[in-house]
Amino acid sequence: MMYRLIPFVVTATIATAATAQDAPNTILVLDGSGSMWGQIDGVAKITIAQEVVAELLSDFPADQGLGLTVYGHRERGNCTDIETIVAPAPGTAASIVDAVNAIKPLGKTPMTDAVIAAAEALRYTEDSATVILVSDGVETCNPDPCAAARLLEEAGINFTAHVVGFDVDDPEAIAQMQCLAEETGGKFLTAANAAELDLAMTQMVSAPAPEPEPALVPVTFTAIEGADGPVIGDPVLWSITGADVSDIAGNPYEMELPEGSYVATAYRVSTETALDAQFIAIGDGAEVVITFPVPEVQAKIIGPDEAPLGATIQVGWDGPDGDRDYLAVGKVGETGYANYTYTADGNPLALQMPPETGSYELRYVTSDGETIATAPITITPVEITLDAADEAAISEQLSVTWTGPDYARDFIAVGVPGENAYINYTYTEEGGTLDLQMPTEPGAYEIRYVLGQGSTTLMTRPITVTDTKVTLIAPQTAEISDEVMIGWDGPGFDRDFISVGEVGESGYINYTYVDDGNPLALQMPAEPGTYEIRYQLAQGSEILAQTTIEITAPEISVNAPSEAIAGSTVTVDWVGPDHDRDYIAVAETGASNYVNYAHTNNGNPLELLMPVEPGDYEIRYVLAQGSTVVASQPITITAVKAGITGPANANIGDTITIEWTGPDYARDFIGVGPVGETRYLNYTSTEAGSPLGIEMPTEPGTYELRYHLGQGSAIIYRQQITVDAITAELVAEDSVVAGTEFVVGWDGPDYPRDYIGISVPGDSAYEDYAYTESGNPVSLTAPDIAGDYELRYFINQERTIIGTRMITVTK
Repeated sequence: MMYRLIPFVVTATIATAATAQDAPNTILVLDGSGSMWGQIDGVAKITIAQEVVAELLSDFPADQGLGLTVYGHRERGNCTDIETIVAPAPGTAASIVDAVNAIKPLGKTPMTDAVIAAAEALRYTEDSATVILVSDGVETCNPDPCAAARLLEEAGINFTAHVVGFDVDDPEAIAQMQCLAEETGGKFLTAANAAELDLAMTQMVSAPAPEPEPALVPVTFTAIEGADGPVIGDPVLWSITGADVSDIAGNPYEMELPEGSYVATAYRVSTETALDAQFIAIGDGAEVVITFPVPEVQAKIIGPDEAPLGATIQVGWDGPDGDRDYLAVGKVGETGYANYTYTADGNPLALQMPPETGSYELRYVTSDGETIATAPITITPVEITLDAADEAAISEQLSVTWTGPDYARDFIAVGVPGENAYINYTYTEEGGTLDLQMPTEPGAYEIRYVLGQGSTTLMTRPITVTDTKVTLIAPQTAEISDEVMIGWDGPGFDRDFISVGEVGESGYINYTYVDDGNPLALQMPAEPGTYEIRYQLAQGSEILAQTTIEITAPEISVNAPSEAIAGSTVTVDWVGPDHDRDYIAVAETGASNYVNYAHTNNGNPLELLMPVEPGDYEIRYVLAQGSTVVASQPITITAVKAGITGPANANIGDTITIEWTGPDYARDFIGVGPVGETRYLNYTSTEAGSPLGIEMPTEPGTYELRYHLGQGSAIIYRQQITVDAITAELVAEDSVVAGTEFVVGWDGPDYPRDYIGISVPGDSAYEDYAYTESGNPVSLTAPDIAGDYELRYFINQERTIIGTRMITVTK
C-alpha cells in the first residue's frame, strides 16, 4: 500500500505545539519492541513509522529542539532496554531520521519507563518538556503507568505526554496509554493504519488552534446637552468599562472595540458631572449618545442697596453674557421692568433707576427672558423746590426758580391741574432760574417739575394766569394790496404779530411782527371784500383782538394795440395802484404764466416785448401780491417776415456774404446750423447791416442759413446751403536738420489766421507754426528731436486740418 503524509503540516504542528508551550524541548519516544514487526496492509508497522517520521522531519526547522528515545530495540525480554539515541537539541532532524531507520524491533514494551527516561533527558523538573510517545502494545514492564504519569506531572515544571496508540485494540493497553496522556495534560489518539497514524500524529502534536481574534466594532461616543440638543463643546472625558479606556478626552470620541457588552462613562469637566450608559458592540458599528441636562446658568449682579429715584447708577455683573442678555431694574414680585441695558455694553454698566420710590430689584436677564440673578435695591425720594410768582399774564414768560436732581431731559412745565398733558415747558438744563411761557387762556394752572424719564411729575405749585387788554387802531377801508398803518396796544411778546385775514377763518393772508413798530405797516389782501385785522400771540397764533376792514378795488386798466407783430415792442398805457413790483405782462389767453413783463415803476406808458409765436394773447395788470391779475386786454400777435439771399454753395471755413430782410430787433442774428436742428454753429448779428458776412462750418455737408430773433433765438426763416470740402497742398524738402529753419510753400484758402504747423504724427499739438498771412512760403523751425513729422495746413476755425505732408528731421 502506498501512503504519504503532508510534511509541512506535521512539521508545522510540532513547531506550533512547542511554541504554544513556551518553546519546550521535545522527545519523540518510539516503540521498538518486537510487536512493531506486525503488519498493516502488508507493511510492517516499524516501516510505516520510519516513513512517517522521515516525512515528518524532512523540513523540520533547524532551530527547534528535538530528541529521540527508543525502547525494546536492542534486547529481548529486557525492561531496561531504553535508549535516548538523540539528545534534544536544535538541528537534530536528520540524525533522528537516520536513527529511526536503523531500528530493528526486538524486545519488550517499557513505555512508561521510556517516557520517564525521556522526561529526565529533557530535565523536566527544570524546564518545560514534551514527550510524544508512539506505541503499539500494552505496558509490559511498569505495573502502573497512571501513577508514574501523576508523579511526572507533579514533579515537572510543565510536562506533557502525548500518546499515539498505533494499531492497538487491547482495552488494557488503550486504558494505560489514555491514562498516561490525561494525567500529564496531553492528548491520546489511536491510529489503525498509515493514514490514521498521519492524522493522529497531526492532531496529537498540534496545539489547540488559537482562538480567532474577536471582531472589532467601530463605536462613536457623543455627549450632548439636552434632548436632541447640541454636541457639548466644553471638555468631556470618556472611560469604557471592559476596555482599556480611562479619562480619554474628545467629543465625539471614536474607537474600535471587540464585540461584547460594555459601560461607557462620560465626565463633563465644566459641571463636574458623570453619566453612564451600558451598550453592546456588535455588527457594523455602534453609536453611544449620553445626554447631559442643560446646566443652570449662573450669574451675579452687584449694585448699591439704595438709590434716588431717576438716578443712573453703576451695576456690576458676572454671567454668561449671551447675545442680547441684559440688566434690568423692576419692582419686586412683578415681571415687567422699568429700565434695562445690554450686558454687551460693558461691565459695570450704567442703569437708570425708576421714577417712583419703593422696593425694587436689579436683575440679570438672559435673552430668552429668564432672570438668573437678582439683587434688592430701595428707590428713595429726591428733594425738589419750585419758586415763582402766584400770578402771570397770558403768554407771559414767567421766571421760575427750582432745585431738583436735574437729570438729563428733566423739565419745568405748566399745565392744567389734574391733566397729564402740559402746555409749555423748558428743560432744567437751561439753568436754576429759567423762563416758562404761560398759556394763552386765562385760568388756574400749575407749574410742575417733571422727570424726563416717563414724564413723571415730582412736584407742583399753583399759578393763576390772567387776561390782558389788547386794542387795535386801523382804518375802516383800504384798497387792494395797499399798505395801511395799524396802531396797537397789547403785551408785545416776542414774535407776536398783527395780521389780516378773511372773517371767520383761522388762517391769515399777510402779517407783520409787533416788534416792527407801533404803528406798523400791513399789506392788505389783493381781492376786494370784508376782512379783519387781528392781534395774534406768537404762542399758538392765539387771537387776542380783531377789527374789520373793507377792501375795495381801485380803477385799474391797460391800453395797448389790438394787434402786434411777433417779437415787436409795444407801448402800453395803464391805470392802477402801482404798488411796489406790480407789473404789466403779456400772456397766452387763459394761461396762468406770462411770456414777457415790465414793472409798472418803469413808467406810464411803458414798453412791453411781444411773444415770438403768433396767436391770441392778452395784456395784463398784475399785482405783485400773489401775482393777482386785476385787469387785461386781448392782443393778436401776427407773424413776422424775414428773408435771406445768399449763395447755394460755399467752401468749409469760408466767410460768405448774404443779404437779409427782417425786423432787425435787438439781438437778432443770422446763423448757420445743421438741417432740422435748432442749434447754430456760427452767427452774425443783424445790427451789422445787410449785406453781412457769416463764416461757414468746417465740416462739409448740407446746412441752413437762418434768421433768428434775439428773443429765445426763435427761427423765422431758413434757407439751405451746401458746404463743400477743400484741400490744401504743402511743398517742402523731404528732410531737414533738427533745430534749423526751413521753408514751406503752400496752396490753400488763406482764411484769416490760417497757419502752417509741424507736428508729431497722431498728436493734435504742433511743434512750431506760422500764419499763412505772413507770406508764401512760410518759415518754420525744425524740432530738436530727429524723427518723422507731419506738416499741416490748419484752418483757424476749430483748428481743422485740410492738408498734410510728411517730413523727416535728421541730426
